[in-house]
Amino acid sequence: MSDFARFTPLLAIETSCDDTACAILDAHGTLLGESVLSQEDHAALGGVVPELAARAHLKALPDLVELTLQRAGLELKDIALFAATTGPGLIGGLIVGSSYAKGLAMACGKPFMGINHIEGHILTPRLPAALRPDETAPAFPYLALLVSGGHCQCIAVEDTGQYRRLGGTIDDSAGEAFDKVAKMLGLGWPGGPALEKLARDGNPRAYELPRPLKGRPSCDFSFSGLKTAVSRHVEPYGRDALPRQVAADLAASFQQAVTDVMTDRILHALDMVPHVTSLVVAGGVAANTVLRQRLQEIASQRGIAFLAPPLQLCTDNAAMIGWAALERLKQGEIPDDISLAPRPRWPLSERQPHQPHTPHDTPSSGSSSLMEPSA
Repeated sequence: MSDFARFTPLLAIETSCDDTACAILDAHGTLLGESVLSQEDHAALGGVVPELAARAHLKALPDLVELTLQRAGLELKDIALFAATTGPGLIGGLIVGSSYAKGLAMACGKPFMGINHIEGHILTPRLPAALRPDETAPAFPYLALLVSGGHCQCIAVEDTGQYRRLGGTIDDSAGEAFDKVAKMLGLGWPGGPALEKLARDGNPRAYELPRPLKGRPSCDFSFSGLKTAVSRHVEPYGRDALPRQVAADLAASFQQAVTDVMTDRILHALDMVPHVTSLVVAGGVAANTVLRQRLQEIASQRGIAFLAPPLQLCTDNAAMIGWAALERLKQGEIPDDISLAPRPRWPLSERQPHQPHTPHDTPSSGSSSLMEPSA
């Protein structure tokens, strides 16, 4: 048995936003058991309410952990390590999930490992469960595009724990823009899947919408101006429901604008890291088929592989947290961070292998932003 395998099977918990998730992995990264509970109460409120999300996590975790153990055919005493998302994310949820995992670790006399949520997403394409039979895990280095409700970043993944942020959003994330535009079109929340479905019946050239930052140097993103442009087309209808074809055309035009921006930004990113072996996409917006197809075309043109996890591993899940912990264990990291405090903001640059945790890691009160700071 290799040294890192003594910390498996490991149990991971993810509670950074509104999904409560638990997963158990073995030393090979095989998913032994997994459970995800999506909170539905937020839909009627038009978005995630942090306090409600934290309470829901607290209520769900005991039964969810027990269910995951049953699915894995294991008992709590069989778990060798407990891991949990410790940031970035909504601070209430992070406190609940990490505290629960730490409590289990202390009760069982086992170690705890705090995992960066962003790291979990960008390492997901290496998870065995994320690969089709004809695919192999991307070799380092590769370029990761993280697009979700809280994040929009281009990251050069040089190795486990060695990440270089090439660019990110200067305002809204892509997922946030999808949700807000969907709300304008009367599609409710979360809006990404509904907007994509409606866009299939629309004309992507019906409305001339801006392509923010397209053609400019670097690979930063901006979506606030694009949202404003859509709102101006919706405004004349006032409180009346949009005619379905108008809504479909706006949805298709917006989706095309986002795809064009993403295409331009990724081409810039690839020019910045011409040595990468693969282009991977992760996060909830990675489920968008139009975006996936365009990214796959770019990768093919550049002669590199393209990988996108299956839908259930694009959105927040605990399997990615367990896999990130396993990747770090393989690198020789010793799980000794029981005192690691949850952080609403946690740039990847501040979590390198074997980096000691100091008092300044404790987050300041008040902020609940999901985005990594630009600087």
